Amino acid sequence: MILRLKMPLLFLLFFFQFLEAGSDDSLFVLEKKYQEIAEQAIEKTMLQDYKSAIQLIKKIEEKNDGVACILESIILISRFDDLGDTLDLIKASKKLGLCKTEGAWNAVRNYELGFVQSQLGHSIKGAITTRNAANYFKKSKDINAKAFFSIYGYYFDNSLSFLPFVSDERDYYLKVLKEASIKSYLFWPLFSTSLIWIYYDREEFKKALEITESVLKRYPKNSVFLQIKSDMLYKLKRYDEAIDIYLASAQEYEKKTGYSIRYWCAVANLVKIYRDQGNLNQSNIWKQKLSNDSFESIKKWIAPSVLEDL
Repeated sequence: MILRLKMPLLFLLFFFQFLEAGSDDSLFVLEKKYQEIAEQAIEKTMLQDYKSAIQLIKKIEEKNDGVACILESIILISRFDDLGDTLDLIKASKKLGLCKTEGAWNAVRNYELGFVQSQLGHSIKGAITTRNAANYFKKSKDINAKAFFSIYGYYFDNSLSFLPFVSDERDYYLKVLKEASIKSYLFWPLFSTSLIWIYYDREEFKKALEITESVLKRYPKNSVFLQIKSDMLYKLKRYDEAIDIYLASAQEYEKKTGYSIRYWCAVANLVKIYRDQGNLNQSNIWKQKLSNDSFESIKKWIAPSVLEDL
C-alpha cells in the first residue's frame, strides 16, 4: 500500500463530468455527447491508458475549457498515483490554479487542489481548500454532492470522535458513500476507493476487500487496485495470496517504471508479509533491496503505514 486514497489524500481520480445545469436535485447533468466522452475517459483511466484519456478530455475544450482543464488535471493526478512521476503532480497543481470554473465545478477544482497541496507538503493550506470545497456540497440533495461531502464529513467526525457530546454522523456518511458507489455512473471509482480506506481504518478488512474485488471484476489488470487487494489480504493473514500479488506487482512496476514509488511499496510490503508469515529468509532478501539510494530519495512519497515496522 502506498498512496492511501482517502481523505485527505484523495479527492481525485474520476470527476469526469461536464457541468450542464445546477439544480439542487441534479447538480451534475451531461449532454449526451460529453457524457459519452466522459465515460470513455473513465474507462481509459481505469485501464491505465492515460494518454488516450487525456486525448478524449481535450474534446470537451470546445464546450468548456475550464472543465476540460480540471479533468486533465485529474488524469495527471491519477497517473501520478500509478506511475509515481511527481512532475504529473506539479503539472496538475499549476493547471488547477489556472482553471476558470464556477459553481459545482469550482468546488471540484478546490477538492483536487486541496489534495495536490497536501501531497506537495502544504497540509494546512490543503485542508482549508478542501474544507471550502466540501462546504459547497453540504446541503445539496444530489447523491454525488452528498457523497463528496461525506468523504470530508466522515474524516472530520472521526477526528473528533474522542470528544464527548459531539455529533457523530459517520454511519450516515458511510451509508451515503455506499449508495453513491453503486448509483453514480461517473464517480463510482472515487466513492468506492474512499469506502475501501475508511473500512481499512476501521479494521473492517473483509468489507474493504469486497469493494476492491468488485472494482477488479471490471478492471482485473488495474495494478493500483491489485496492490490495494494485496493490502487487504495481508491484513486478513492470507499471506500466500498477498505475496503472489506483490511479487507480480514488484516485477511489473520495475519493468514499466523502474524504481518508482509503487515498486518500493511492493518491496516494503513483501518484507513485512514474509516476516509475519514466518519466512525470515525471504523477508531479509527483500529487505536488502531497501539499501538503495533510490529508496531513500523516494521515501517521503510513501505512506507512513508502509514504512512502519520495516
